[in-house]
Amino acid sequence: MRVIGLDYGTKTVGVAVSDELGLTAQPLETIVRKSANKLRQTLARIEEIIIEYGIETIVLGYPKNMNNTLGERAKETEVFQEALERRTGLPVVLWDERLSTAEAERILQAGGVRRENRKQYIDKLAAAVILQSYLDAGARGRV
Repeated sequence: MRVIGLDYGTKTVGVAVSDELGLTAQPLETIVRKSANKLRQTLARIEEIIIEYGIETIVLGYPKNMNNTLGERAKETEVFQEALERRTGLPVVLWDERLSTAEAERILQAGGVRRENRKQYIDKLAAAVILQSYLDAGARGRV
């Protein structure tokens, strides 16, 4: 069962996919939108990836505040969740994404990626961090 992980932002969506066993997450791509309100092409690209990889579940990063409250970004993410569910017919799991971008930044720094080059990797790597967290939690639940 393959799972797709998404890091939804105002102008980009980071995308990661799991391996076929659902054990590891790999960064795939960053979808760039010309306008924050234009989702049609973004949803179409996500749908293409779902078909190409045989995805069965979507994990969408849920941007909670550090005090566990929900802000405006969380509400926008919920709207995106509904659009994904309507478009794909797949279940969309909201997954706490707090500190995923900071973790992705640390990974890139540790890997020696220069600061000016990190922007092209950060969103898809954050998606992989979110997805890996989800996969790890599921693995713990099965043990």
